[in-house]
Amino acid sequence: MLKVGLTGGIGSGKSEVSRRLASMGAMVIDADKIAREVVEPGTDGLARIVEMFGAEVLREDGSLDRERLGSIVFADSGKLASLNGIVHPLVGARVAELQRQADDGAIVVYDVPLLAENNLAPMYDVVVVVDAADEIRLARLVELRGMSEQDARARIAAQAGREDRLRIADLVIPNEGSLEDLGTRVEEVWAELTARTVT
Repeated sequence: MLKVGLTGGIGSGKSEVSRRLASMGAMVIDADKIAREVVEPGTDGLARIVEMFGAEVLREDGSLDRERLGSIVFADSGKLASLNGIVHPLVGARVAELQRQADDGAIVVYDVPLLAENNLAPMYDVVVVVDAADEIRLARLVELRGMSEQDARARIAAQAGREDRLRIADLVIPNEGSLEDLGTRVEEVWAELTARTVT
């Protein structure tokens, strides 16, 4: 099994690369998606969050009110640590379960937004960074996601700098051109990853 850490700053196009790698045969494990799944209604994760933070963190339909919970935990590092103490082990267990389902020769791509920030590069056989200049990412966030320029700049500033991500990269996928250009580079990277699985 080849463990690939895939990262890139907000607006870099990492999600598009992740989708394309999945279509080529990679098993993609999306940490953010799993973090949402382990606190869906009816899960032990959500029950434990309600037990710790109270029913006011629920929406009327019984789902987690992320904005409400965020306003509580991001103002108090102790509460954030408590929340992480609930969610992180559940995510870790689900990731391990998915890993066990992978074939020996599988290419498992871990979609990890904060890989550089959390110094996670050593956990992977290969780190792939989707790269685009800050100004291009800013334009995408404003034009495609409808963010205000101020909010987009704040989100970019809150993440690792471009140089920090490139420093940990084994393979780089530049994404400043067309989707066709991106597709060509993703195919090249897939060929490189496939070659690394051949012993």
